[in-house]
Amino acid sequence: MLTLQYVPFAEIAGLDSDARIKKLLKLAKDEKIVLLEGKLKKEEETYLIQKTMEAIDESFKGIEIASINPNVKGQKPYHLIKNTVINLFLRERTGITIIGPATIIKQIKRDPEKIQLLTKKARKRSKRKKKQ
Repeated sequence: MLTLQYVPFAEIAGLDSDARIKKLLKLAKDEKIVLLEGKLKKEEETYLIQKTMEAIDESFKGIEIASINPNVKGQKPYHLIKNTVINLFLRERTGITIIGPATIIKQIKRDPEKIQLLTKKARKRSKRKKKQ
């Protein structure tokens, strides 16, 4: 079963970079595809990749990540100014980021207007033992 989990920006806004990365990585390790409102900072994206590399093992093969920003081409001057002012205040809140486990996501294709998420053939999920 494919699980998509939407994470609104408000859910991570109050967290520091380390806590943001831990939260997103945990979701990916739980075999969920994360739809994050907004973008990570460049340093956070780098840190996420670093933490992912440290976490790779038999059951977790890594992540795929892609971000897209709203297209501003062809906007009327009023809308362009309005969006510029909004972006000054919201910064990393605009756009969308997709993060998912490499065992599920085959490829993420993006262009300025869309993201295509190609998944691998479904596999049986191994049952994990819960610690008591």
